[in-house]
Amino acid sequence: MFQESIRNFAILSHVDHGKSTLADRFLELTKTVPKEKMRPQFLDSMDLERERGVTIKMQPVRMHWKDFTLNLIDTPGHIDFSYEVSRSLAAVEGVILLVDGSRGIQAQTVANLELAKKENLVILPAINKIDLPQADIEKTKREILDLLGEKEPFLISAKYGTNVEQILEAVIKKIPSPKGNSENPFKALIFDSKYDPFKGVIIYIRVFEGRVKKGDKIYFLKNQFETSIKEVGCFFPQLREKEKLEAGEIGYIATGIKEIEKVKVGETITNINFKEKVLPLGGYKEPKPMVFASVFPDHSENFNLLKEGLAKLKLNDASLSFQSQNSPVGRGFLCGFLGTFHEEITLERLKREYNLNLLISLPQVVYKVILKDGKEKLVFTSKDWPETIKIQKSLEPYVKLEIITPEKFLGNVSTLLKTIKAKHIKTSFFGRETFLIIYEVPLREIIFDFHDKLKSATQGFASLDYQMTDWREEDLIKLEIFIGGEKEESLSRIVPKDKAFLEGKRFLKKLKEVFPAQLFALPLQAKISDKVIARETIKAKRRDVIAPLYGGDYTRKRKLLERQKKGKKKLKERGQIRIPQDVFLKLLKSD
Repeated sequence: MFQESIRNFAILSHVDHGKSTLADRFLELTKTVPKEKMRPQFLDSMDLERERGVTIKMQPVRMHWKDFTLNLIDTPGHIDFSYEVSRSLAAVEGVILLVDGSRGIQAQTVANLELAKKENLVILPAINKIDLPQADIEKTKREILDLLGEKEPFLISAKYGTNVEQILEAVIKKIPSPKGNSENPFKALIFDSKYDPFKGVIIYIRVFEGRVKKGDKIYFLKNQFETSIKEVGCFFPQLREKEKLEAGEIGYIATGIKEIEKVKVGETITNINFKEKVLPLGGYKEPKPMVFASVFPDHSENFNLLKEGLAKLKLNDASLSFQSQNSPVGRGFLCGFLGTFHEEITLERLKREYNLNLLISLPQVVYKVILKDGKEKLVFTSKDWPETIKIQKSLEPYVKLEIITPEKFLGNVSTLLKTIKAKHIKTSFFGRETFLIIYEVPLREIIFDFHDKLKSATQGFASLDYQMTDWREEDLIKLEIFIGGEKEESLSRIVPKDKAFLEGKRFLKKLKEVFPAQLFALPLQAKISDKVIARETIKAKRRDVIAPLYGGDYTRKRKLLERQKKGKKKLKERGQIRIPQDVFLKLLKSD
């Protein structure tokens, strides 16, 4: 294959701006997928993606059009999956920046654009949904011109296919063909992977130099091991075997490897004969999870199934981390996520794809403590928090928060930001009727429900993006939660000392709302260093044991009530309260 006829590109946009719909039109226009097999959001292969209307996994596909080979990577748009986007950009030469004409530039659009600029990619801007009556084309066009200078955006309707062919023409004319020489030693970058029970680990690669075919022995430079190739091929979008892959192409290799932990995204591979001569490609930075939660199977015999599920998910989700953990609940894993939406999606995939029922703790931001002996310690869960007398100082992660909002909601956004600990950095016009607001905030202030509150305050028009900046000192303390007199480590949390009382009171009220009533009164307590600072009580579930009795002496009824009272007392003394999984989920969504 001649490299001059190859174009590698991705689609970037915010959530629900029409990426997957535009990809559908590309598939139809290039006849990659027959009409009778087409369905909306074709590249969103997971049921979960289709239900949520959110692309979760990047999806490559090869198309042929006018004597050109087009390799497209459809990328996610949610902030929690920005690492997926960064990986796809390492494999392409250009991007289509898609903006919803009815909503304009969003914060995640700007963040993705910055990633593309760092990779020196060709950027083709396009305004989508021009068919909508509420679309403000001129306003959106001004915003794009402010961002990209003189680049005139394409005006399209992905839903109806209007002007979509113009974009494919621009991809061919403006995005350069890939560089590299097929005669050089083979060198490729792994940008994704998945597991197949028959073919082992299947790696998604971009070939930068040389060629590779079935039967070749390849070498993984970072992990330093070799394997023989079982199959090579491309995405149509299903895997289709071909004879070889050459420089400039995007495709897959079936490695036959069963040890999942051997393969890492960002790894450089080469031919075994050139392992001493080839230098590793510049991969991507290892993602740093900032939200941690403990995950346990509902039955101990499912521990290995959970371990297998997490390992397989990590193959195509490098931002997921996990390590084994023991607790009174049993054996489980401490899992790291990029955000709470990332956590929610991962747990839902485990439930659906591996038929697992899980017990989960509330998510916790990672903290750092400097001990009095000078040692530094990262704290991922409240269980790991050292005793107060051992701590010299504690630090928490700060982020730069960027919010883009229409001018009429600026007051609402400012009011919302006053409810959290936030330092104003900058407010500037972003276009003529939109503002860009930049704040510095502790990650704990925005990681849970801030996004929902922002959407509510702006009728869904505002968007946000955030990036970790540094660690800053804060007087933190462990808030312990007790249910029925027993400490529940999974509900305990780290909070600022000056907010401990309010946090404890608020959390217990919420816990009281979602926790099911028992046959006996159940006390809920929040403590700091064994001192109770807040308390709530869940009233006993009432059962009318005297309902079957009609008439007669009241002493008969009283005996039944006394017997019930004693029974409840025995239950309370010997019963161990088990927190239902839906309680964690309800707390996660509303905390």
